[in-house]
Amino acid sequence: MAPQPERGTFKFDKYYLVMEALRASGAAVTEHSPDPMPREWLEAVHDPDYVDQVFRAKVPREKERRIGFPVTERIRDRVRHTNGGTWLAAHLAMKHGYAANSAAGSHHALADTGAGYCVFNDLAVASNRLIAQGDASRILIIDLDVHQGDGTASLTAGREDIFTLSFHAEKNFPVRKARSTRDVGLPDGVDDDGYMEALETHLPKVFAEFDPDLVLYQAGVDPHVNDKLGRLSLSDAGLSMRDRYVVRQARMRGLPIASALGGGYGDDQREVAGRHAQSMLAMAAENVAVSQPGN
Repeated sequence: MAPQPERGTFKFDKYYLVMEALRASGAAVTEHSPDPMPREWLEAVHDPDYVDQVFRAKVPREKERRIGFPVTERIRDRVRHTNGGTWLAAHLAMKHGYAANSAAGSHHALADTGAGYCVFNDLAVASNRLIAQGDASRILIIDLDVHQGDGTASLTAGREDIFTLSFHAEKNFPVRKARSTRDVGLPDGVDDDGYMEALETHLPKVFAEFDPDLVLYQAGVDPHVNDKLGRLSLSDAGLSMRDRYVVRQARMRGLPIASALGGGYGDDQREVAGRHAQSMLAMAAENVAVSQPGN
């Protein structure tokens, strides 16, 4: 386990509460502790000078402001482990169909700086490494966080072996959007029905057009109606419907799918952690349902 980081503007205790909620659920959850992401894997995607700043815990103040918290040695150790968690989840998904990283989903981190509570971009780094070592040849990154995955889009731009699909609130952060392979900007207030209509319109087409052999899923719960930083209006049932649909679309095609936690914000951290836990449990249940004979 990575050491618990110091408190700052971002409330890291959410991650520990997520694990508490999963353990209390009574579901058959198998926990794994990832190795820290090797420096050379990070440098293959991020600027080596920026990686060095993080490793020395000497990130310039202006970059820390973009990130949203100081990058201390404890933060450095934590983000290396959480980034390693997405790579590990992908490998576990190859064995079991679905696996989750109970942290990360750091989709705002750019080549030479972090941003939006993200230090390193685990989705881009893991994708690059999985392809480089021959574990996958075509990776689809589905980003359903309420905020656009601008960092992931920027870091993978121009690659024909990585497809980035982002559904997000068009008027939300970041103000300046990057260009994903496909962007679906949603107006404020979209509810369960509107969201699912958009998802059902675009996602099957992307699977058919791109033909991936592995899926990484940014499963942020910040599209929830009560999220502090969201602008959409999904209910608890709507989030579950969304997550189960994404997993079903991957698994019915025989594709492994690994999820990362993504965003979720509110004054009651236990409530937010509960949404994340329910998201992972819904996806795990759908994986089992699709894997059963006759489904």
